Amino acid sequence: MIKKLLLISLLLMGCSADTNSKFALLDGGSIDLQSPQKLVLINYWAVWCAPCRKEIPEFNELLREHGDQVSIVAVNFDGSEGQQLLTEIAKLGIEFPSLLADPRAIWGLEPVQVLPETLVISAEGKLLRRLIGPQTSESLKALL
Repeated sequence: MIKKLLLISLLLMGCSADTNSKFALLDGGSIDLQSPQKLVLINYWAVWCAPCRKEIPEFNELLREHGDQVSIVAVNFDGSEGQQLLTEIAKLGIEFPSLLADPRAIWGLEPVQVLPETLVISAEGKLLRRLIGPQTSESLKALL
């Protein structure tokens, strides 16, 4: 009987959905995107993307003014890593944390096709919107 219960338990654990929703940040921390506790903006950028460079100060400003209401994290479109990623972040003046992996699979999204793109995630971890194109201070504040 115990062997049967153990076997059933192992089978059920193997069939359960992947619940790992914590994503590592470049600074060594992590963020739980399925239960973030406040609005999250996930901004996709590339150093060669002119509209990305233009909107990054808008995200920095939003974080400074409304960091108690919103978290902002970045995802590098080109998959830069290590010192190259740090150099690109400094060059663009990004003041918000960077994810080390793209979390789009949580919401069943296809890879980014157009930059910049920003995902709007609720405090409960639900995808609310996909914003395609550069954002302004006004468009970002309207999300709050």
